[in-house]
Amino acid sequence: MVVFDFQNQNENIEAKEAKQRTLGEILDYMSERTGVITFDLYPKLFKMVSVNLFRTIPPQINAFGDPFDPEEDEPREEPAWPHLCLVYHILLRFLESSDFNNSAARPYIDQAFTIQLLELFDCEDVRERESLKTVLHRIYGKMLGMRSFIRRSINNIFLQFVYETHRHNGIAELLEILGSIINGFTVPLKDEHVNFLHRVLLPLHKARPMTLYFAQLSYCTVQFLEKDPALAETIIKSLLRFWPKVNSPKEVMFVAEIENIMDVIEPVQFTKICQPLFQQLVKCIVSPHFQVAERALGMWRSNYFVNLMTDNISLILPIVLAGIYRHSRSHWNRNIHNQVYQILRFFVNVNEELFEHCLLEFRRQRDMEQMRSKKTTDLWVTVEKIALEKISSGSV
Repeated sequence: MVVFDFQNQNENIEAKEAKQRTLGEILDYMSERTGVITFDLYPKLFKMVSVNLFRTIPPQINAFGDPFDPEEDEPREEPAWPHLCLVYHILLRFLESSDFNNSAARPYIDQAFTIQLLELFDCEDVRERESLKTVLHRIYGKMLGMRSFIRRSINNIFLQFVYETHRHNGIAELLEILGSIINGFTVPLKDEHVNFLHRVLLPLHKARPMTLYFAQLSYCTVQFLEKDPALAETIIKSLLRFWPKVNSPKEVMFVAEIENIMDVIEPVQFTKICQPLFQQLVKCIVSPHFQVAERALGMWRSNYFVNLMTDNISLILPIVLAGIYRHSRSHWNRNIHNQVYQILRFFVNVNEELFEHCLLEFRRQRDMEQMRSKKTTDLWVTVEKIALEKISSGSV
């Protein structure tokens, strides 16, 4: 067996080209013919796959700095990819073949093989991660006995990422796989699946690189909610607990996820959670960061969300009005100013009597705050005057 060094592009060029041609011929042969996968092929094929794919991942370019950002950083490509992609395609043809036999593959697609596949998800080449995603998804569909182990192994990667390393290149791809897995969960959900939501999936929101996998994470969260609407209270309370304080782009993503949840939440669950939810949404609406405010105000474009608010206006308006009214004229962005005014008009149209009552209460509270502030100011003026008198009389 010959192992090539693909880091050196000028070494063993002819042998590398010969290997690439051979792999291409194997792939073509498997694609064009049936009945080629015999029992004696299994050990040879899995040895070839293991030798070529399972390797030490090279150190990351920026191992201790900011996580890789696909919009800012240059992608790192695997030098051996022209060969690796053929090996992945051969493995996929094998798994998707009508001749594939689960019993014959079971000794080779075991826990050790699966762990080595999962370790490769941390590679920096997005092309390889996409191939790994497809391969692992096929294995999950074919090898029923491995499903529980695959889920537990992915859980362990997530837990290590959240609580230890805070770095992993394949979180988005693993979440895509989990999105398909969650979609296939039967209802009622098993305790194992609910525990995964609480202990693993929701804490992923607090990781700093969440921007790299937000879309996949949000999809998984909504999938759980569609399976069990009663989870809405738990999910939203977790989001409120992990809500970012000084990271506006991440805050925009949280509002977007709340918006996705509002599309599928049931009215009973909305009533339970609406008060703490709107306490946070008010903070977003009056945020000086206009994208946060704009995203929060955009939720009013959903007719379903508006209907939910209308049915619970007595719970929401006393929370929302004070914050919105206080900042309705002070926001620096004119577009936000106009949208806030439209929301105030909406509340008037829904329940004018309640709006006037809340407005009177707000003004009463504001007057009391002004009186307390004036009283405090007067007290300090008196203290300062007494101090100056004592200094001037020499008694200090």
